[in-house]
Amino acid sequence: MRRMPVEKKLGVCNLCEAICGLELTLEDGRVTGIRGNPDDPLSRGHICPKGTALADVHADPDRLRRPVRRVSTGSTTEDRWEEIGWDEALDLVADGLARAVNEHGRDALAIYLGNPNAHSLGSLTHGSALLKSFRTRNKYSATSVDQLPHQLVAHVMYGHQLFLPIPDIDRTSYFLVLGANPMASNGSLMTVPDFPARLRELDARGGRMVVIDPRRTETAKAAHEHHFVRPGTDAHLLLAMLHILYDEGLTRPPGYVDGLELVEDVVRPFTPEAAAEVTGVPADEIRRITREFAAADGAAAYGRVGVSTHAFGTVCQWAIQLLNLLTGNLDRQGGVCFTSPAIDAVGTGLIGRGHHDLWRSRVRGLPESGGELPVSVLREEIETPGEGQVRALLALAGNPVSSTPDGNALDRALAGLDFMAAVDIYVNETTRHADVILPPTTALERDHYDLVFHLLAVRNTARFTPAVLPAEDGAMHDWQIYREIARRTQQRLAAKLPLSKRLVLRARLTVSPTRQIALLLRRGSSGVTMRDLRKHPEGVDLGPLRAGQLPRRLPHRSGRIDAAPALVLADVARLAAVPPLEPGALRLIGRRHQRDCNSWMHNTTRLTKGRARHQLLMHPDDLAERGIADGSVVEVSSRVGTVDVEVLATADIMRGVVSLPHGYGHRREGVRLEQAVDLPGVSINDLTDPELLDVSGNAAFNGMPVQVRVSSSVSDRTGRTPDPVR
Repeated sequence: MRRMPVEKKLGVCNLCEAICGLELTLEDGRVTGIRGNPDDPLSRGHICPKGTALADVHADPDRLRRPVRRVSTGSTTEDRWEEIGWDEALDLVADGLARAVNEHGRDALAIYLGNPNAHSLGSLTHGSALLKSFRTRNKYSATSVDQLPHQLVAHVMYGHQLFLPIPDIDRTSYFLVLGANPMASNGSLMTVPDFPARLRELDARGGRMVVIDPRRTETAKAAHEHHFVRPGTDAHLLLAMLHILYDEGLTRPPGYVDGLELVEDVVRPFTPEAAAEVTGVPADEIRRITREFAAADGAAAYGRVGVSTHAFGTVCQWAIQLLNLLTGNLDRQGGVCFTSPAIDAVGTGLIGRGHHDLWRSRVRGLPESGGELPVSVLREEIETPGEGQVRALLALAGNPVSSTPDGNALDRALAGLDFMAAVDIYVNETTRHADVILPPTTALERDHYDLVFHLLAVRNTARFTPAVLPAEDGAMHDWQIYREIARRTQQRLAAKLPLSKRLVLRARLTVSPTRQIALLLRRGSSGVTMRDLRKHPEGVDLGPLRAGQLPRRLPHRSGRIDAAPALVLADVARLAAVPPLEPGALRLIGRRHQRDCNSWMHNTTRLTKGRARHQLLMHPDDLAERGIADGSVVEVSSRVGTVDVEVLATADIMRGVVSLPHGYGHRREGVRLEQAVDLPGVSINDLTDPELLDVSGNAAFNGMPVQVRVSSSVSDRTGRTPDPVR
């Protein structure tokens, strides 16, 4: 047989926010090599292990390639999956969704969007249209287990939920990092590929990176200094830093800011001495760091998952914004700036401003934010009878059983739904409950443009990536699936949308994602066209972040920044009233690894080989205090659940703190991931509590109290069953 010639193509890794450019080698229609593209103006040749595994997803034998219908045998542990045609599958989905709405009302349908939707062009262009075709208030997403405090603070301070200032890391002289690990993540809500090289460049120009984190992360180990902080107490530290700025006359805010006097009054009680007692960071260190930050020639404060996913994530993100603002580092070269993307999804209104508390959840009365309810209420909305009870679920590329609070309880609730459909390429912990699964094409088979992550990048660039591989015969892209679900379900609904809205939705669903990008580029002011991007698939460089854009670009209708939103000030008062953690309790935090991609890709041998990463991390002194041996199987318990897992002693974690990785625990019955089923580890979200929330509605994963003791029911890795601690 005649072999096809070896071919080189440029691509993109859209598994995480780093959006690294790739150079792929193809032989006989297969990807045989992936390396970073050195000509990419943003990623500069960088690639992480996930990027090299991108082709594994396309070739994965576990991946669904045709729609499947679950055939019940009386138990979800024994149900079987039957391949069916696209027309039949789409009609079944439309029938099930429409039946729930027609019989029980529009709120009987819930929709959940997982993280991969933000990484797919088709989901971004057509997913929002699909959502608008359903008028349910039961909309949920991974936002409320991740970044909701960022978006709420941006909305109330600046006037738009995604008007987020980005650290100008390529020119900063002082980089303050709280609860973030960009050495592993390549940034999050800060698209910063090639972070290790950028850190070396910071060091070469005499700059400093200071990390505050309860774990000595990969980023902390590379920093100029690292300080342990008790999980969940970061707000005390940040408010003390604001106190110092006011107390020592170090503030130099711009003139277009309101509420600064209120801020000064609110932070006055949060002294460095009081913060030291709560956080474990010495008062003199808090003062020194604050003074150095204020004196730096361009400083940027950045906080991510560790300070967003606890009970005061909104206060933390507000305080970080104020730290940059009060020191004159907002909209400043080397400080934090706003991007100038070729497609300005904020300025053009492509992404809405956001809102908060326009309605509330039926059972617990929690407010919506940006049109979504906190996913922590999904389980109770399914299980609680009454008008508006959720009877059907449409899950779009998401796995909430693995990634949201109290996964076991949600797992049980999903089994009681009247109908469930999923758009996903795997049978996982969540989709195993679906009646129908519709699998879209994978990343290598579809065109791509990063609408969101160019908006959050540390350098202004634009890049369009045509599909690297042709779609398999009979396959459908996600946007085509969304179009058909919307169209077919609307035909079956008794209560139709108004004609004007139907016409707008039909137009949005009909135009392809690639065509929409071409039209949006024409509307932009960058001068970049689709022809330019096709001519330069490596990407077009639009230059460094630009300072001096405020107040002209402020989305706030007042044209000013609100430094003292009432919602946040009220939560500061709640913070001051929180009692200390009960004696003997440990605080649980999560962690992520460079070789993990949230709750999936654990069935990729390339990523899971090597040293085990599933263990509970615990300080040696905490182990000794409890009579627990390193390597033992321990029982970790919280208010909502208990898991058994191996423990690993390490001084890289603060005393009184334990850590489990996110996304593990694939051993539930009915999950069809062959490699993952053999992968050790448990789900941290079988411990996390849906009642612990930030004011935004974001789940409070970090800082949750847990108990750890030797397990009496599971033998350790040596095969011995350890004696219980007496």
